[in-house]
Amino acid sequence: MERSVPNVEYDPDQFPGLIFRLESPKVTSLIFKSGKMVVTGAKSTEELIKAVKRIIKSLRRYGIRIGGKPKIQIQNIVASANMHVHVNLDKAAFLLENNMYEPEQFPGLIFRMDDPRVVLLIFSSGKMVITGAKREDEVYRAVKKIFDKLESLECIKPIEEEEELEI
Repeated sequence: MERSVPNVEYDPDQFPGLIFRLESPKVTSLIFKSGKMVVTGAKSTEELIKAVKRIIKSLRRYGIRIGGKPKIQIQNIVASANMHVHVNLDKAAFLLENNMYEPEQFPGLIFRMDDPRVVLLIFSSGKMVITGAKREDEVYRAVKKIFDKLESLECIKPIEEEEELEI
């Protein structure tokens, strides 16, 4: 397969999977001997489905036999968000449960949310990374929920207009 399909890398001494890169949508697929495939880089569920279909079509075009319809299962969505506020992380670390904040080690507060079950990395700039979601709506719910919680705990303050323009 690594010799017949373009945009493929395979070095079993370095990694057990075959690396297949797609330009549009821009994703990377790791394909294993078991037939399982991991796709990273998709910006949405729709883009992921489109990418998987395109990868399978491309593999079939080069004579790779693929039986049946693929079962797509989203394991982990990683997203970023900007709340456009300053976050007092010291205060948030003191008032929120299920968090870890060690500014000498890492500049963000790590918050483990139970519902939805995600982990948020929250920065004083108001930006955050959300990981662990299985559906896009969980990302939106998590962002709204943490914003509302930080607001109710008085851990956020608006960014002044001049500051926002400088960023």
